[in-house]
Amino acid sequence: MPAPYLTLKTVVEHETEARRSRFICALAPARTVEEAAAFIAGRRREHPAATHNCTAYVIGERIQKGDDDGEPGGTAGTPMVQALVGRGFSDVVAVVTRYFGGTLLGAGGLVRAYGSAVTETLDRAEPVRMVPAKLVRVAVAHDQAGRVENDLRASRHAVREVTYAGEVTFAVAVGDDEVPAFADWVATLTAGRARVELGDNLHVPA
Repeated sequence: MPAPYLTLKTVVEHETEARRSRFICALAPARTVEEAAAFIAGRRREHPAATHNCTAYVIGERIQKGDDDGEPGGTAGTPMVQALVGRGFSDVVAVVTRYFGGTLLGAGGLVRAYGSAVTETLDRAEPVRMVPAKLVRVAVAHDQAGRVENDLRASRHAVREVTYAGEVTFAVAVGDDEVPAFADWVATLTAGRARVELGDNLHVPA
């Protein structure tokens, strides 16, 4: 059963310090592994002289990956992933750039430094709450399509796709708890002539 989660709308950056080492954390929304990889590559280009650029991303309900980038195993990427998951975030990528300050932190110190770099940056973010939804397909005759499309686009539900064939079909993202009311609204709008089918699970902003 899909669960609600938090994500980000924009990039957030924050710097922390531990025993003179600088930790610069940047967080960004990422809906795919490719988006996460592109953001990571961009941060590495931005900080080519850094001692480490450690990374983590959480995408969907199953994909979680951390990279220590040369730090001792499990001291950077894993606590970064745990910080994201522990706060209920998904579809997010984190890059923590470290500039070494001359003093070794030890494994425990590194775990705390990388984890807190992410949590402190999350504290400064404006999270977006995403709730379970369905992709609802609404099929109508061509003579109704113009008015139905106008009303759908004026509603709070996002129209994801429009397909023209024998009928005109609108793919609309509707929160799970709003599906019955949405179906009733469409039936009223089209005098019962629309065909409504439930499609894939997804998430929409609350």
